[in-house]
Amino acid sequence: MEQRLLGGSGFSVPALSFGTATFGGGNAFFKAWGDTRESEATRLVDIALESGMNLFDTADGYSDGQAEQILGAAIAGRQGRVLISTKATFRTGPGANDVGSSRQHLIAACEGSLRRLGVDHIDLWQLHAFDARTPIEETLRTLDDLVRAGKVRYVGCSNFSGWHLMKSLAIADRYGWPRHVAHQAYYSLLDREYEWELMPLAIDQRVGTVVWSPLAGGLLTGKVRRDRPAPAGSRIAAQGSLGPAPEPERLHRIVDALASVADETGHSVSQVALAWVLARPTVATVVMGARNEQQLRDNLGALTVTFTVAQLQRLDQASDRPAVYPYWHQRGFAERNPPPV
Repeated sequence: MEQRLLGGSGFSVPALSFGTATFGGGNAFFKAWGDTRESEATRLVDIALESGMNLFDTADGYSDGQAEQILGAAIAGRQGRVLISTKATFRTGPGANDVGSSRQHLIAACEGSLRRLGVDHIDLWQLHAFDARTPIEETLRTLDDLVRAGKVRYVGCSNFSGWHLMKSLAIADRYGWPRHVAHQAYYSLLDREYEWELMPLAIDQRVGTVVWSPLAGGLLTGKVRRDRPAPAGSRIAAQGSLGPAPEPERLHRIVDALASVADETGHSVSQVALAWVLARPTVATVVMGARNEQQLRDNLGALTVTFTVAQLQRLDQASDRPAVYPYWHQRGFAERNPPPV
């Protein structure tokens, strides 16, 4: 599998990585994503490693830690062959300090993840969300301590706004603390807001993008079409869209374009949607989930998709949307503010 450097670091990651939010089904929210248990998880890990997809993404908040625990069991005895990406910040207990990016919570969260995963270090540890209540200096100093202790190799963030990330990078540079080499962000043909500010920032600051939900929570798999509602029992049927509900006509226009390119290239709609994200600037790895072996093998086929210029233009045009301020204003002065793509 193609290997890509993660941002400005020397750390190589596979173009596709395996997401474990489907492991565990520990509560109603995550049960709609999946309830993969240890035996099936082990089989999926086997297939992933056979393909060269050796980066596994998880979080302490997935099914109340069950996803990490199941992944740990699935990789037992072969930790040296895998790379682990996990996250912390979301609430993990009822206490006042069981949430956020404080020193108190992050150290406890790191120790908990190491224990559940059965590893002695985390290759990429990411702040799952921005914590506005904790000074950034406290958070970054804690990350520095964990890196120096050998418990974490690289640090990143997830779901940050532009100023959250840029301020964190500036403070890290000021004190010589580890920079965020990755930003795990929501990005797909359906939701392209990442391109407005976060992508230019990532290009300028050499931050690698770890894409989550490249299929927009299942809306870009081809299962939802103009004449076909979400299948019963699917995550989409149970929970709807991940963010604001998409405009139906725009969603159908995008899926129609995906389907036409899929027919022309001999690939599935999901494979085409994943391949489009893989080809975007700053993207280091695309996290894909799979409830079963069939979904995993189909998604791996995204690596074999190639586009013509006309096909890429068709997908771009179908998914384009009016920019909000100040981005529409900046686009009007492309001579001074050229677009990143």
